[in-house]
Amino acid sequence: MAKLPNPTGQELIAALQKIGFVVVRQKGSHVRMKHSDNRVVSIPVHGQKTLGKGLLLKILRDADLTKTELSDLL
Repeated sequence: MAKLPNPTGQELIAALQKIGFVVVRQKGSHVRMKHSDNRVVSIPVHGQKTLGKGLLLKILRDADLTKTELSDLL
């Protein structure tokens, strides 16, 4: 089992853009991203703060990614 990475919001956005997610909108510090197959994720961007474990796991479920796939993208 791969270890869960600890990315910031900006790092996660860059990783998701590599696999086809695009930024749809931003409201405040939250960025909404969408894939062409209608997967949607919302990512908080709070400076250089890293994302919490539970939130990151929720984003991975929404994006249909595994921990290993995310590690490879980062």
